[in-house]
Amino acid sequence: MKTVIVYASVHHGNTKKLVEKIAEECNVDLIDAVQQPKADLSDYDRIGFASGIYFSKFHQTILKFASENLPENKKVFMICTYGGNAAYKSLEVILKEKKTDIIGKFGCKGYDTFGPFKLVGGIAKGHPDEKDLKAAVSFVAGLQ
Repeated sequence: MKTVIVYASVHHGNTKKLVEKIAEECNVDLIDAVQQPKADLSDYDRIGFASGIYFSKFHQTILKFASENLPENKKVFMICTYGGNAAYKSLEVILKEKKTDIIGKFGCKGYDTFGPFKLVGGIAKGHPDEKDLKAAVSFVAGLQ
């Protein structure tokens, strides 16, 4: 199955670290939505969207990319990194409109220095770590 992950990693590289490891281990194509806001995804069997979580939402570039580029009736999975909690709802709304089959969700902690976290030197330092990377690879390798 041909798989792509569309990602946005804009602050500490947490999401990029995850998706690069996944691509290396699982033969997955990567599209940086910040650098490439348009792409034809019609040839892909599975499409992943990956982002840090900002105010309980996927990054705005991912939401816009999905709205504008995601074909209907695709198998889709979501990956997020976060300082606080995983949050998939913002993307799920778009995926529902596109009549996708959501085949999985993965989230892990990521180093976060946004807002008040900056005052204490950030939270989730050292994440994603090796354990997180292995779990992300296992998640994608296990998708059907």
